[in-house]
Amino acid sequence: MRLKREYSSAAEQLQEPQVQGSEKVYPPKIEKIVDEISQLTLLEVCDLNELLKTRLKIKDGPVMAMAGPAVAAPKEEDDEEVAPKREKTAFTVKLVKFDDAKKITLIKELKNIIPDINLVQAKKFVEAVPQIVKADIMKEEAEKLKASIEAVGGVVELE
Repeated sequence: MRLKREYSSAAEQLQEPQVQGSEKVYPPKIEKIVDEISQLTLLEVCDLNELLKTRLKIKDGPVMAMAGPAVAAPKEEDDEEVAPKREKTAFTVKLVKFDDAKKITLIKELKNIIPDINLVQAKKFVEAVPQIVKADIMKEEAEKLKASIEAVGGVVELE
């Protein structure tokens, strides 16, 4: 009887091959993990990442930028015009430093800026600078965030 249980649990773990173009069906265990992770805050995700790296003994590797095809340098000829540079449309607001005397007001401001964060998480966020406050936002919004954070003692970089 024990053999039947082991066999049935092994059979449950095996999945049928997926037909190309159809939606992949994931095991309930994986679905549950994804649901739980998706409900974490930014700071909790950072803690999870750190713990996984520690437990699984994963070393930090070099960050590689996504590169497209190589672009040849423009020729230096008088009759050719150089194409205008593309203007950046998505910006990242990064808190780099802060004034210790204004730390409390900065924490309160970040609590208002970052959704689903409480005061304790905002304090940890500020103490762990440099931190990304918001990513992939429009220039106007990034400049407003920068101004509001700098007004309460933070030093911000726009990337």
